[in-house]
Amino acid sequence: MTADVMDQATGAGEDAAAEKIRGIRERINEIDKAIIELWQERAALSQEVGKTRMASGGTRLVLAREREIIEHFREALGPDGTQVALLLLRSGRGPL
Repeated sequence: MTADVMDQATGAGEDAAAEKIRGIRERINEIDKAIIELWQERAALSQEVGKTRMASGGTRLVLAREREIIEHFREALGPDGTQVALLLLRSGRGPL
């Protein structure tokens, strides 16, 4: 592959770079799969906590716990962590 012939799938201008990109993307796909599986497991567990709490006469939500989760993600991931935490919380409790 020459610089004027770019690999369409990777955007690379050289065979070695295209191969490296394919390898990295393979690992990214594995990580994405794990994230999705963990996300789904977390949502199911969170829903189970909510159902158990409500069945015992407790509240639907514990805002202090939600704030703790948001802060944990913000500290670990920066400003984007807040958005990740909010999405996780929403997927676990459903719409309010």
